[in-house]
Parts: sequence; structure tokens; C-alpha cells
Amino acid sequence: MSFANKVVIMTGASSGIGAATALMFAKEGADVALVARTQAKLADVAKTIEALGRKPLVIQADLSKEADAATVIPKTKKHFGKLDVLVNNAGIAPQGCLLDGKALQAYDDAMKTNVRAVIQLTSLAAPYLIQTKGNVVNISSVAELRPSKMTTLMFYAVSKAALGHFTRCAALELAPSGVRVNTVNPGPVENEFITNNKLGNADDFKGRLAGYTALGYIAKNDEIGRVVLFLASDKARSITGSTYLIDNGSLLK
Repeated sequence: MSFANKVVIMTGASSGIGAATALMFAKEGADVALVARTQAKLADVAKTIEALGRKPLVIQADLSKEADAATVIPKTKKHFGKLDVLVNNAGIAPQGCLLDGKALQAYDDAMKTNVRAVIQLTSLAAPYLIQTKGNVVNISSVAELRPSKMTTLMFYAVSKAALGHFTRCAALELAPSGVRVNTVNPGPVENEFITNNKLGNADDFKGRLAGYTALGYIAKNDEIGRVVLFLASDKARSITGSTYLIDNGSLLK
């Protein structure tokens, strides 16, 4: 599936699903804007893409800050001249629940990055996506579809549920303009998510996560990336407002 002459924005591009998927888009010929908070990690991903003979645009931004998020679409449009695909992958998993006194802070933090930033970027991108008949892929989670078994991640799940419904509402609004909006909902994935969000010992945590899946398997980043590329491609031209679950049967447990 070719993305030659396509321009893709990938948020959360410095590691994990974002980094792997950005590389996959570049391999298929896309020009990619890499967006994340950590300059050093972004530079590493950029070097990997440059080794393919492509030159990504690196945008350092903290998407929880409105002013930072506001720069992403204009910088991409100015640099590449257009926009075809927006992948809203940046997300955080703050810990807090009703009984630990951290509920409101966890809620505010989760919603700022996982929902508000997505709404802001999608709103700013929409006029350009209408021009190219492009699309949006939002990276949600199996947590969108059921309460988290880890109660301290309650508001991560709440934010992903909000993201899912925003996706369907946005898909309905933008459909008459030829713009598609979908979500990819991973279960456990083997990447830096655990350490980035300070969720505990990575090996212990991964063992617990594998137990939450029917297949007893934790997905790789590129497995998620392949679904993202499919939804962003013309092969998915009839798909909008959909939720693509790739969870190794987590929802069955």
C-alpha cells in the first residue's frame, strides 16, 4: 500500500507505536511530520527515517499545552504544502482513582492530552484534510470498551471512551466533506508505555498484561502500525466512524 506523495502527521512519534508507525509510513513513501515532547528521541526516529532517503519534519511540542498544539498543523502545512493523514497517537496514562485523592488531577491530565489535544488538532487539520479528501486515525485502547482492571488507570479508560465517541461524532460531521475518521484500539503492546507512564516494573507489568489476553500474547508495535496504515489508505475508503480492535482477545477475558 503506497503513500507516495502523501503527508502524514504522527503525534507521540518519539517511541512505541508512534515511532514504529511513522517509519512504516515513510517506507511506503509518505512525508512524515514527527510530533512529540522529547527532542532527543524525536531526533533518533528522524535519523532512522532519513536512512530511507526521506526527510521528516520534526516538531517538538507538548500537546497538553494549547499553544504547542496550535503550532503542529501550520508548521506541517508550511513545510510540506498539504496534509493527507492525521494520526492522533500521543497519549498518557496518569494514575488516580476515587479513593486515593488523585481522581481530579488524573482526570484533568488524561483529558488534556488524550482528548482535548485530539479535538484541537483535528479541528485545525480538517480544512486541509477536506482539500485532500484525507483522513484521521485516532489511537485509542481496549480500555475504551470496558473499565480498566487496574483501578488506578480509571481515567485513562474514561479518556479513551471519550476519544471513541469523539471519533464517531467527527466522522459523522466530516463524512459529507469526504474525510474519514476511525480509531485503532490496541490491547497490551510491548513498548515503552509502561516505563514512560511510570506504571511499575516493566517485566512484572508485562507478565500481568499477557494474562489479560485470551491469546496470552502482547502485540508488537508494527502489528498496530499495519492496522493504522490500512485505515489511512485508499483500501479503507468505505470505512469511517469505526473501531478496530487489535487486543489479542483482551475484551473476551
